[in-house]
Amino acid sequence: MLHLLMSPRTARTVRGLIGAVVETAADAIRSVIAPATLVAKQETPAVETEAPAVVEAPDPAGLYEADEIPAVEDIERAALGYDLAADSARSADRAKRKHRKLLDRLPAGTYGTWLVRRVASNRQTVDLDKVRAIFEQHGLGDVPMRDTAPSLRVERIVTVDADETLTAVAA
Repeated sequence: MLHLLMSPRTARTVRGLIGAVVETAADAIRSVIAPATLVAKQETPAVETEAPAVVEAPDPAGLYEADEIPAVEDIERAALGYDLAADSARSADRAKRKHRKLLDRLPAGTYGTWLVRRVASNRQTVDLDKVRAIFEQHGLGDVPMRDTAPSLRVERIVTVDADETLTAVAA
């Protein structure tokens, strides 16, 4: 029931908080059992592992001009819809992978009211192993690669009104 109420983003936040609580509890226990290890731990400079920096891609062509930009309310509604749809898509992908584990192992046939079969795909992709072999055979160096199209990311930000901040500080 709880997992139905939490988005993947919320679940990540909860896991982070749980990790912090566990680390704090471990430090508390360590301070009773072997306090010297806790002091030694604090004295050694912590090596921070930073998340990879997000590289901003240049804006694509065909964007709105300054006088064409829709109202902020319309943009907020579209961003919320996009964020909810992305969460739903991730959830649907996880469900598909879960159910596919069983279905992939079935031989083709009819199971109750369902027909399970495999059909050839029309899509093709480059065989990079063969291309690399050809490049190596002819001494052409590495296979040239290009970047994919930039991904659209929509994130909710929290804004605080200056008056609310002053009220909170005064209270």
